Amino acid sequence: MTTDAAPHPFRIADFRFYWAARLTSTLAQNAMVVVIGWQVYDIARQTMDQRAAAMQLGYIGLVQFVPLLLLTLVVGWTADRLDRRWIARAAVLLEAACAIALALLTWYDKTTLADLFIVAGLLGVARAFASPALQALAPNLVPRGSLPAAIALSSIAWQAGAIAGPALGGLLYAVKPHLPYTLAAALFILALTSLLLIRPVPRPVIDTGASPWRRMGEGLGYVRKNRLILGAISLDLFAVLLGGVTAMLPIYARDILVVGPIGVGALRMAPAVGAVLVALWFSARPLRTNVGVKMLWGVGVFSLSTIAFGFSRWMPFSLACLVLLGAADMFSVYVRQSLVQLHTPDAMRGRVGAVSTLFVSASNELGEARSGFFAALVGPVAAVVLGGAGAVAVTMLWAKYFPELRRARTFDPPGSIR
Repeated sequence: MTTDAAPHPFRIADFRFYWAARLTSTLAQNAMVVVIGWQVYDIARQTMDQRAAAMQLGYIGLVQFVPLLLLTLVVGWTADRLDRRWIARAAVLLEAACAIALALLTWYDKTTLADLFIVAGLLGVARAFASPALQALAPNLVPRGSLPAAIALSSIAWQAGAIAGPALGGLLYAVKPHLPYTLAAALFILALTSLLLIRPVPRPVIDTGASPWRRMGEGLGYVRKNRLILGAISLDLFAVLLGGVTAMLPIYARDILVVGPIGVGALRMAPAVGAVLVALWFSARPLRTNVGVKMLWGVGVFSLSTIAFGFSRWMPFSLACLVLLGAADMFSVYVRQSLVQLHTPDAMRGRVGAVSTLFVSASNELGEARSGFFAALVGPVAAVVLGGAGAVAVTMLWAKYFPELRRARTFDPPGSIR
């Protein structure tokens, strides 16, 4: 079925439930994450100087990344072997438990750095299982021709949550510190309810003769051999690993721009504003031509926006830089996810999705650790600016050493029939 002839994803009930779960869980995650980052830095600053407190932000990113690193092969195999709906449901249930725990601790004013680190680690475990399962589930809910639009709509749900979540988290924390976690718990329960309403989906055919360890490694092998997918996800990895600014936002909000917890919520949501605008455009007009070159340009603009943000001392300009950063990053996310989904057989989507999740999490959580540790050495401004410059260099290198990206005209695999 061609893209033009395929039904709109929202005409499919199961996709609507999936989309609702994606939106509510992302709202909850972002409302929690922005407050966790603020609390870690704020608690640390009560007894530490700025650079030592920045180091704690590095550690919190590392704690979230380690479960993803250790569980990558297992969760990919699980997503291809078990019912993907139940994997996502179990992960959301764990996230709800984390939100309830932090709501109670904050209500009684008993929150410590150790509590925040433990919950961050558990959230890392939940995301390690949820992300590959949800990525692999989406193509099972819509026809192939509807998949690019479904990916854009899924990105809208994620980005809308990334817009409203930090703003709600920062605002509610300023009213009562426990409120962001209470809201997150309620939203996770709504997400779980939506996932429970998705009907059974076709299960991929698995080679039962191969050993589990061999099947787990097949995802890594597939990505390594497919240079288009390898180039796309590794470009995102290194660009965001170097150019990501998320971990620095509490420092900018508290010590540089001096805008407080509401300000850090605004800074956190600004990239998602740009991203959701681009995703809305792609949901109505899916990208069809020169997809690889546009991805490279998107990463380049992302990198330059990071540098501009690093130098900013004016809140409106900082927000504008982050909006542009998010819009440019959405090009990369959209192209990468479309290439991975459309170039990967369904029986391997879970394992390949797990590898992709590892790369994305390395760029995000490990990038936060890199930012925190680097800021402790050279200061937050230098950490952001130098990271953006490094991302520019990576983009230029990938354009040269992965010509498959430049040559990718459409999302269709070679030899596919439209």
